[in-house]
Amino acid sequence: MSLSIKITNFEGPFDLLLHLIKKNEMDIYNIRILEITNQYLDILKQMKEMDLDITSEFIVIAATLIEIKSKILLPKPKVENEEENEEDAAKELINKIVLYKKFKVAAEFLLERERETGIMFSKKPEIIEEKNYKETTADLLKNITMLDLYNIYNELMNNYLNKANPEATIEDKIKMETYKIEDKMGELQNIIKLTPKVHFTNLLKSYKSKTEVIVTFLALLELIKLKNVKVIQEGNFKEIYIERIE
Repeated sequence: MSLSIKITNFEGPFDLLLHLIKKNEMDIYNIRILEITNQYLDILKQMKEMDLDITSEFIVIAATLIEIKSKILLPKPKVENEEENEEDAAKELINKIVLYKKFKVAAEFLLERERETGIMFSKKPEIIEEKNYKETTADLLKNITMLDLYNIYNELMNNYLNKANPEATIEDKIKMETYKIEDKMGELQNIIKLTPKVHFTNLLKSYKSKTEVIVTFLALLELIKLKNVKVIQEGNFKEIYIERIE
């Protein structure tokens, strides 16, 4: 059976042997030496005709293959241990091919890890300054009365309870939520037409999903960009007020 092989730059003779074994769909532990030898020599001949460099390593393996092939084809003289020497030579060659394949697979694995590592970015460790706990606590509670603490506690509890949804149930199928920024922009503009000033938090109370909240917030940012509305916030985490631009 003829085998059409495209000449490529093989890394070495064992790379070429692995290529032939794969092309012929052979078991690496049960190589057909006669078939491999003929194809190996044909490729060396083609490489020579194409003025490709054939190193001594290719020639050494070629000589080894020819020696094993000749021992298989020539009549065997009645000499003790001759058959064992023939099997040992073939076995030694197979062991070298198997070992080369292991190193080749390991090299490919390490090359892939190198590529993955090249696109990763690490963060330098931060120097965390130790602060005096007593001083920090004193500054935190400075000018804070018991009534203030009570109001802060109530506000935290209300925020927590508002986030919880006791009526939420896990459905068998996940419904696809379809909210468009354009639709939410129109909805916000209609609300602003009726009410000059709106609390953004009050708008969100009627929404049932995080996706709708996110899309509404993006719609609000787009309206701010287009200068259709203006937003006022006294400080971080304070109430957001949406006002109509006259």
